[in-house]
Amino acid sequence: MDETLNDLADHISHAEPHAVQKWEITHGELTLYCVRDQIRSLIKFLRDDSQCRFETLVDICGVDFPQRRERFEIVYHMLSMRMNQRIRVKISTDAETAVPSIVEVFPVAEWFEREALDMYGVLFAGNTDMRRLLTDYGFEGHPLRKDFPLTGYVEVRYDELEKRVVYEPVKLVQEYRNFDFLSPWEGAQALIPGDEKAGEGAQ
Repeated sequence: MDETLNDLADHISHAEPHAVQKWEITHGELTLYCVRDQIRSLIKFLRDDSQCRFETLVDICGVDFPQRRERFEIVYHMLSMRMNQRIRVKISTDAETAVPSIVEVFPVAEWFEREALDMYGVLFAGNTDMRRLLTDYGFEGHPLRKDFPLTGYVEVRYDELEKRVVYEPVKLVQEYRNFDFLSPWEGAQALIPGDEKAGEGAQ
């Protein structure tokens, strides 16, 4: 399998040297790292080339790395039913720099790109419908950014007296939370009745 993927990676990187920065094989899948401004060209090549035929765009998603200068990775997942292969393409960007849209290559990308805008705030140049997709019209912020609070900024409820939806600031004070990632049994501080017997038996 790795030999096949190596041959595929060599073929793509030689055919699109201006687009492919590097590549790697992990968990039996090929990942290409692409120059941001060349993403449309590379995606089109992966779809149309006779040795690739990645004709299904499965998903476009984002990843947030706040410590990086270009904090966002946009990840394209593609499938070739003809070759029985999957491929992953990654590019990086920041909150201000738009990514070229691939709607002209895969029309279904429109909704995926809108989701990335909504969740991460990443812009896509060439997508003519850059509206939020999953959050409300007046929503502020981008929920999948690492610096977005888990409680959000506002809470939404329907007010029976006013007969309308009401937005109110979140009043929970959660400046610092310590997660120990233990199960309820491991994190329990109080003894469960009968536990003292287990302690006596161990002595």
